[in-house]
This record gives sequence, structure tokens and C-alpha cells, in this order.
Amino acid sequence: MENQQDNKIHTNPSSSLGWEREVIEKLAFAAITEQKKTRRWGIFFKFLLFLYLIVIAGLAVYPKIKDDFGTVSEGHTAIIDVVGMIAEDKPANAADIIESLRDAVKDSNTKGIILHANSPGGSPVQSAYVYEEIRKIKKEHPKLPIYAVVSDVCASGCYYIVAAADKIFVNQASLVGSIGVLMDGFGFVDIMQKMGVERRLMTAGAHKAMLDPFSPPKEDETRYMQGLLDQVHQQFINAVKAGRGDRLKETPDTFSGLVWTGEAGVKIGIVDDFSNEDSVAKDLIGAEKRVNFTRQERLIDRIAGKLGASFGQAIGSIVQMPALR
Repeated sequence: MENQQDNKIHTNPSSSLGWEREVIEKLAFAAITEQKKTRRWGIFFKFLLFLYLIVIAGLAVYPKIKDDFGTVSEGHTAIIDVVGMIAEDKPANAADIIESLRDAVKDSNTKGIILHANSPGGSPVQSAYVYEEIRKIKKEHPKLPIYAVVSDVCASGCYYIVAAADKIFVNQASLVGSIGVLMDGFGFVDIMQKMGVERRLMTAGAHKAMLDPFSPPKEDETRYMQGLLDQVHQQFINAVKAGRGDRLKETPDTFSGLVWTGEAGVKIGIVDDFSNEDSVAKDLIGAEKRVNFTRQERLIDRIAGKLGASFGQAIGSIVQMPALR
């Protein structure tokens, strides 16, 4: 009996410890298994993120890779877009268009360049930069044709740019011209007087508040600004005359700011003929294959531009700069 009791005394604690150990081991294994699952899911999601970034990067560089590999053994026509408002903070800005032109010229398989024009105009400075670059390229590469093909509209600053091209092609219904300069704004003097609002303005400099919309216009300042606009207009006129040469049939309305249809534009010599990109590439340049060299704005540049544009917009709301539109 004593031996049996001794066995019970020794057996029970041992059984208890074995049960606890088994539970602890199961919990430990369960925790390890859960950690493995968590780690696997973590690796899976990291892989998906990596794959996503690879796809985004691939989409970004694919056009350039495709162009590089696709132009090894044959010539092509380079397409460069001049689309939308022409301004430094817009996709149609001088820096990007000029770099696009230079990229196209550097490519040994480029047999000719087509400027795809569809813009109402914009900054005279940006337009002049591109105009001068085209003239420079024509001087350095006289055998490389540069044509402009207009789709819907090519007015003012856009026409300033394409005036440098060898030829300008349009559709009969395209709108072209608007060879002029404008500066617009508003005057609130009468409204302020009716509402009993007093304007209190302090300046250092006799003309620092020139064209202030809340003050009456001054004759000498208005005359000065008109002279400024006339100077920019004359620069525009000179550029068009230099680019078009004897093809331009000048009339009193040519530089008045009017726009014409493509059909009328051919008659007065501001454009050359009717055609489209397909025909120009195939029949004139002799390279039916087209490669778009237009530089795309990077996402980081777009974000930086939006963040940095607020100050410029604030200034621009006060003073409107001259525009070719």
C-alpha cells in the first residue's frame, strides 16, 4: 500500500508537468507558425510593392526604350508636340520643347522633324526661345527638314514658333494667325466710389503702382505700356517676316491680330498648304515611321511646380504680363 501511495505521489506531479509542457509547446509552435505566416504575407506584399514600382518605372521609360530599339535599322520622322498654353509652368514650355528638338536632332535616324501644333499661344518670351532654337538648328543642320502641321488652332505665340519652320501645313478648317500682343486687366475705381471704399496706397517710386486696378489710369503710364506692347509686337512681326519671307502676302490686316481659317491662310501666305502628319512624314520627309520625342513632365517636377506656382499666381493676379494670344 505504501509503495502504491508513493507511486501516486510521484506520478501525479509528473503528469501535471507533462500536460503544462505540452500546452506551452503547442502555444509556442502556434506562435512560430503565426510568425511564419505573417512573415510570408509581409514578403508577399513587399514583392507586390516592388513589382508595382518596377511596372511604374517601366511605363515611364518604355517610350524611350521603344524608340531607341525601334530606330536602330531604319529612319523615322520625329514628332514634337506644341500643344496647349505656352508658358514656363505649362507642358508647352520652351525648356521642354527645346530639349525635345535637341534629342530629335541628336538621333542619327531622324530624317525630319514635325512640329505638331495645337495651341492658342501664350508667353512671347517662351515662344521666342523656341523660334530661335529652330532657326539655330536649321542653320547647323540645313539638310534636316523641319515642318509644322497644325490641327485645330495655331495662334499668336504658337504661330510665332512655327513661323521658323520650313513649311506650315494646315487643315482647311484650322485657325491660324493672331499676330498681335495683348495685356488685359480690370478697373474697379467707379465701383469703389459707389460703395464708399477709399483706396490707400503707398509706393516708393513714381510708377511702382502702374496699372493698379483700384486707381485711375494715368495717361503717361498708359502710353508707356502701349509702347512696350508695340515693341513686343514688332519683334513678333520681324520674326514672322524672317521666317516666311517672300511667301507672306502682307496686307493691312496681316499683323492686326486677326485669325484666319487654314484655307484663307494659304491664300495670304501665312501657311503653305493642306496636309497632315501622315502625308508629310511619308511624302516629304520620306520616313513613314513616326517617333514622338516630346519630353514628358516628371511627377516630381509637376509637384514642385504646383508648390512653387502659388507665389507666381499671387503676383500674376496683380500684374498681367503681355501675352501672345
